[in-house]
Amino acid sequence: MRLILSGGGTGGHIYPALTLIDAIKSKRADAEFLYVGTEKGLEADIVPKTGINFTALKLEGGFERRFTLENISRAANAIMSIKHASNIVKDFKPNAVVGTGGYVCGPILLAASLMKVPTLIQEQNAVAGVTNKILSKFVNKIAVGTRDALKNFPPEKTTYTGNPIRAEVLKAKRTDGLREFNFTNDKPIVLISGGSRGARSINDAMIDVLKSAAQKNSAQFLHVTGKGEFDSVTKKLSDILDAPNIRVVPYLYNMPTAMAMADLAIFRAGATGLAELTARGVPAILIPYPFAAENHQEFNARALVDAGAARMILNRDLTAEILSATLDELLSSPEKLQSMAQASLSLGKPNAADEIAEMILQLT
Repeated sequence: MRLILSGGGTGGHIYPALTLIDAIKSKRADAEFLYVGTEKGLEADIVPKTGINFTALKLEGGFERRFTLENISRAANAIMSIKHASNIVKDFKPNAVVGTGGYVCGPILLAASLMKVPTLIQEQNAVAGVTNKILSKFVNKIAVGTRDALKNFPPEKTTYTGNPIRAEVLKAKRTDGLREFNFTNDKPIVLISGGSRGARSINDAMIDVLKSAAQKNSAQFLHVTGKGEFDSVTKKLSDILDAPNIRVVPYLYNMPTAMAMADLAIFRAGATGLAELTARGVPAILIPYPFAAENHQEFNARALVDAGAARMILNRDLTAEILSATLDELLSSPEKLQSMAQASLSLGKPNAADEIAEMILQLT
């Protein structure tokens, strides 16, 4: 069995595809894979390191959500890419083609559909991206990560599965995190992350929060700044970096371990991060990235807020005072945190990858 997977631009599109590959491998040891991405996207660096065969389409970028001259140029480039994609499909002869988001999916999924190869797309967000909206008219199956996304697609071919998450997320143990980050089990632990690149607004708000927390020493904090922000943040926190309850790091390669020990998270509202938090049942304070396409992060966050699993602070409203007050309220009420944790866990779909893998195998 041979499968093409495609997804690019951000880790939120790439890692779900890699997770699906692992889930399919566990079911079909004979499966062969080809990953189609772009030359300049993160996938060109990430995917080859996994040992999966990789090939790239030459694409200028995704479409803007309004008419521009740049869109005309990109449309011409996309048409040329469909021809290239058709040759990839013809040469590899896949039994099915799967897309997990990003504009690179457009040419390869469209080419496969036109060549009558079975296709599936996976939409992570509550608001569908432009590429997946277009592809939904051509593909055979659609798997969505949130119930809110169901309304974006034809109901006869759409299934709510949740978003695929890495197996390590569920395997990690709290004791592993405590040992790795040298925290104790007698105080709540707060995990702060603005995504792989960090979030300046969150980092700025956390400065005063962490200085106050170092004095109180009533909770423990692991703050992931992002590599580009690390020097700036640590300079402002230089007088408390040796506090026993404060850890500040530029990046986490072992986020599942950190998540396993967290009693509360302060996160953006990317779909993959939320899927991992809910699979673990971690309550959250969510600060959606305000410039996400179609403001989809705010819609992602609202689903958790409405379920009682999270609080939301809009980026424009974020201050150290507001964040500190929200933290104090939640950390001072273990019952409230426990209720949020249960609500979070009820939203989790830990078996999403297996369910989507079965959908893919049924297409072949």
